[in-house]
Amino acid sequence: MPPEPPQAALTAEEKVDALAEAEGWLPDEVASAYVADICATLTDQEESGAGAVQWLALGETDAEHAAVLRAGVPLLCPEWSKTVTEVLGAGVRFYSDGTYRVTAKLGSAVDAIAPGAYRVVGALEDCYWERTSKGGEVLDNGFATSAQNITVTVKASDGQFTARGCGVWKPVE
Repeated sequence: MPPEPPQAALTAEEKVDALAEAEGWLPDEVASAYVADICATLTDQEESGAGAVQWLALGETDAEHAAVLRAGVPLLCPEWSKTVTEVLGAGVRFYSDGTYRVTAKLGSAVDAIAPGAYRVVGALEDCYWERTSKGGEVLDNGFATSAQNITVTVKASDGQFTARGCGVWKPVE
């Protein structure tokens, strides 16, 4: 019996699709097409000056899509691996405009923020932030008409943290 010919190596797209199928991710979507679309959008956002990190952080990425991106981006657009890991990585949350209630137990709540220091970086114009008590009293706030970075420490005793026009707040490590 002649030996079987070696199987052709899988392309990056085929690897992403095979992994998605094996894990049961995105049964109604082609995983590699989804990842390729996100890669192109990240590039477009960066080239337009809008910022890839901010765009990805502001997106409503569910756990399944995040898993596909974490697995697929290193294969299809490795230049965005660090960004995807940073934004969708191991439990690190970023925060955009909105009001977040302060709690030590975040769980899956999208409207919650843990106590700690947070920083926003960029060409900040008309950025407003405030920390309030559980009763709504303003404890501290700031408005920057022009800044390059702002750091705020959210305290466990705070009730809420609100930000408008600032971009993406990242935990300070």
